[in-house]
Amino acid sequence: MKKITIALAFMVLGSINFLSAQSQRWKSGILVDEFIFEKAPFPESHAATIALTPKGLIASWFGGTKERNPDVCIWVSRRVNNRWTEPVNVANGIVNDTLRYACWNPVLYQVPGGDLLLFYKTGPKVSAWKGWMKTSKDGGITWSEAQALPEGLIGPVKNKPVMLKNERLLAPSSTEGDGWKLHFEVSDDKGKTWTKIGPINDGKTLNAIQPSILFHKGGILQVLARSRNRAILESWSYDNGKTWTPLSKTNLPNNNSGTDAVTLKDGRQLLVYNHVLPPDTLAKGPRTPLNVSVSKDGKRWYAALVLEDSPISQYSYPSVIQTPDGMVHIVYTWRRQKIKYVKVDPSKLKLTEIKDGVWPGGNPVKPIAGKAEEE
Repeated sequence: MKKITIALAFMVLGSINFLSAQSQRWKSGILVDEFIFEKAPFPESHAATIALTPKGLIASWFGGTKERNPDVCIWVSRRVNNRWTEPVNVANGIVNDTLRYACWNPVLYQVPGGDLLLFYKTGPKVSAWKGWMKTSKDGGITWSEAQALPEGLIGPVKNKPVMLKNERLLAPSSTEGDGWKLHFEVSDDKGKTWTKIGPINDGKTLNAIQPSILFHKGGILQVLARSRNRAILESWSYDNGKTWTPLSKTNLPNNNSGTDAVTLKDGRQLLVYNHVLPPDTLAKGPRTPLNVSVSKDGKRWYAALVLEDSPISQYSYPSVIQTPDGMVHIVYTWRRQKIKYVKVDPSKLKLTEIKDGVWPGGNPVKPIAGKAEEE
């Protein structure tokens, strides 16, 4: 009996060591992993965004009692001396003394050599959003009054704009009223005026929202987008974003939740998303785990990191940038309670090819049943 007990103990210890090694396997390259705030004057937060200003990193998100509630506002925090400042309320949805709407999906973008832009939306529901923009000349310390975007435009819907070589600012956007459709909002004067390209799909065959824009050799552009079709969708442009190929499925799964991506300085593409295929034939799946993958060509993807793998869901809506020092910075929703910040050295990533859309080693996470996933 004693021998059996000792053998069992060694088996358990071996299993623990194996799981620990597997967990650490997907953490290579992470330099900082922390919450932007521990306590805040709002119980729920979601839809974070991050940018680099001349004064350092800044993050924003919406926070309030619950998504859609009129008290939901836009909050910001700046990283000063390697610490995040207390969240500051910078925008609300007050219309008048008797009418107030929720705020939604902030997006930060630092115009090269210009202002810091903050886009956000207000409205009772997604299909009724009104787009707004604020500007800052001091890295997010002070802000202008809110400026309404032109009728029919809402700004970048979730993910950051990009600056093309012709200095055209291209903002990825989408609508959800009459099917899920992708479009782009463009500015040739660094965000002062805007026009629209698209939509590029009919919202019937394939449904996509919340695109990210990636750069490839030869001036080719690629978008990756959230979908209702159980896969991340893609489209390509060969004329600087004027026209786009029909949407098609990638070999990466999508759980009907937001993603974000960035083109690295070495030409590789880095994607942050939930590598989750919804069960059975469902369009929506749990928002755990939260993963990072890398590709040289936007087609063949390699598993790099697992940022969160708890069975408790709601690790979602990532935003990612790369700073001039080469470091990658990611913010995302943590259980709707907090906003997480992760700093990654992409030169230290250990990559394993994703074959047939399956994360290497499989996905051991069995999500705990809870409240339904929201937007």
